[in-house]
Amino acid sequence: MRRGDLDDLAAFATVARARSFTRAAAELGLSPSALSHAMKALETRLGVRLLARTTRSVAPTPAGDLLLRSIEPALAGVAHGLAALADWRDAPSGTVRLTTFGYAARTILAPRLPRFLLDHPDVSVEVIVEDRLIDLVAGGFDAGIRLGETVQRDMVVVPVGPPLRTVVVGTPSYFAGRSLPQTPDDLADHRCVNYRLLGGGGLLPWEFSVDGRETRMKVPGQLIVTDEVLAAAATRAGAGLGYMMEHDVADELAAGTLVQVLAAFCTPYPGCQLYYPDRRVSPALRALIDALRWESG
Repeated sequence: MRRGDLDDLAAFATVARARSFTRAAAELGLSPSALSHAMKALETRLGVRLLARTTRSVAPTPAGDLLLRSIEPALAGVAHGLAALADWRDAPSGTVRLTTFGYAARTILAPRLPRFLLDHPDVSVEVIVEDRLIDLVAGGFDAGIRLGETVQRDMVVVPVGPPLRTVVVGTPSYFAGRSLPQTPDDLADHRCVNYRLLGGGGLLPWEFSVDGRETRMKVPGQLIVTDEVLAAAATRAGAGLGYMMEHDVADELAAGTLVQVLAAFCTPYPGCQLYYPDRRVSPALRALIDALRWESG
């Protein structure tokens, strides 16, 4: 094998998987024209056409498919071998990609991630924040952070936050002239601030424990938002009842500027958990897990 052939084969595999010189070049840190010339040179050396090119796309030929299937296990082995070398370094390095949602980004990552980055200058972290659940493998993520009850059962999970409780609150001005709801069904007579989940498009259901059973309800309301800050502002202004994290409103409940209702129906549930699909993790991810891990007590 000539010097550089391994690099060219790895580049070919990247192009074949991405089916785009532009995307593959961005991943490899090359210009599309340089990558295209390298692929043509590889085809010339091998004496066979590996990629079918059009003005809009690129795809492996049957010979290219055969080559891709042949070299992918070897390339994966090389990648794993290089990753294993990180265990011998004095400090973790590399990139960690995380998927999470707004609440966890604000309460888990914002207070702790900056310190982690300062302590681990050779580790890069990319965080994608969105409501919808993401397939870690298909999305190219190393790990995710979600509420414990939404994590798939086949994942390895690490608690990164305490148990949580969501409560129903309103201002004294909102309740002026209105009766306080005594059961979740009484919410039908109230204005509730609803939150729309961007990923699936549906409204976030309000969850209660009724006679020992978990109940998910759609509640009526004048306002629907996709931003928790706006939802909280509307609630605090007296425009409707809010469905909010208990610790976010603890001071206002104590001061009497917000009033909690349906307390008996709002029970704790598992808090945020970091999850990943395999017990073998990179040193960089292991260091991040250790930095975010939550210990009770």
